[in-house]
Amino acid sequence: MRRLTAIFCAAIAVAASGPACAAPVAASAVPARPTPAADHHQHLFSPAAAAWMSSSMALAPIDADELVAQLDAVGIRRAAVLSAAYAYGLPARTIDHEYARVRAENDWIAAQAARHPQRLVALCSFNPLKDYALLELGRCATSPGFGRAIKLDFAASDVQLDQPGHVERLRQVFRAANARGMAIVMDMRASRALGRPYGAEQARVLLEQVLPFAPDVPVQVSHLAGNGPGFGDTPAREALAVLAEAAARQDPRMRQVWFDVAAVVQSDLPADEARRLVRRLRQLGLDRVLYGSDAPPGAGMEAASGWEAFLRLPLDDAETARVARNVVPYLR
Repeated sequence: MRRLTAIFCAAIAVAASGPACAAPVAASAVPARPTPAADHHQHLFSPAAAAWMSSSMALAPIDADELVAQLDAVGIRRAAVLSAAYAYGLPARTIDHEYARVRAENDWIAAQAARHPQRLVALCSFNPLKDYALLELGRCATSPGFGRAIKLDFAASDVQLDQPGHVERLRQVFRAANARGMAIVMDMRASRALGRPYGAEQARVLLEQVLPFAPDVPVQVSHLAGNGPGFGDTPAREALAVLAEAAARQDPRMRQVWFDVAAVVQSDLPADEARRLVRRLRQLGLDRVLYGSDAPPGAGMEAASGWEAFLRLPLDDAETARVARNVVPYLR
C-alpha cells in the first residue's frame, strides 16, 4: 500500500510540476476517539420487576453481570444504575404490599451493584406522590448499599407540574433529598399516554417552584427533559429551552443542574434534529451535559451503539471530549 501511495503521489507531482506528496500520516497521529468516563443512565430489572412491567412493555430480567459486560464493550468504567421500583407505584395499577415491593426492588438493585462496587452505583427510586416517599428516601439515604442519589420518574408516577398539590409534594422530596445530601435524577416529562400538559410552562414551574428546594445537591434532568427516542418531541424541546435559557444567563437555580442525553441521540437522528440538538447543548453548556444510554442489553440501543450515535453529532472534538469526561458528583 505504501508503494502504491508513493507512485500515485509522484505521478501527481510530475503532472503539476510541484513537490512530491508528503509522507502518509502515521496511524498514531490520528487523535483517539474519546470514551465516556461514565454512563449516567442505566437500568437493571429483577425477575419480579420485569414481570410486573411486562404488562405494558416487553422486559426481561437484567443483572449486574450483563450490564458490566456491556460497559466493557465500550470501555466505560462507571455507571449509575437507576432502580425501577417506582413502577410499583403506577397510579393506574394497584398491587398488594406495594411499599414492600418497592423496598425489595430497591434492595435487589443495591445488592446487584455491590457485586461490582468499583463499577456500579445504585440509585433507589419511588413514586414521589406516595405516602411512603419520604420514608423510602430516608431509608435509602442511611443504607450503605445506595449511592448518594435518588431516581424519580414523573410520567410513570403521573406527576403534573401544573397541579399545586403535586408541586408541594415535590418540594417536600427535594427538600428532604437536599437535607440528606442525596442528588436527584429525574425524568421530568409528563405522561404522554395520559395526555398530561407539558412544555415551557411546566419547566418554569420546576425552575421557580421546585429546584430552589434542592440548592446544594446535583439535579440530573434525564433525556434532555424528554423521554426519547430522538429529539422530535416538541413539548420536551420547549421545556428544555426554558432550562437552557436559564443556564445561559447563569440563573443561580441552575448551578447544580445537569442533563443526560439518554435515548435522545440515536443513529437515525435526522440531520436537522442533530443540528438543533447541538445548538441546544451549546446553550446549556457542554460542561453540564452527561453521557447516558438508557440501554439495557438486548434493547437494540446498547451503550456501544449509543456512544457511536453521539459521536456522529456535529460537535467539535473538544466538545465531544468534554462530554466524555463529565462525571456528576454522585458517581465519582
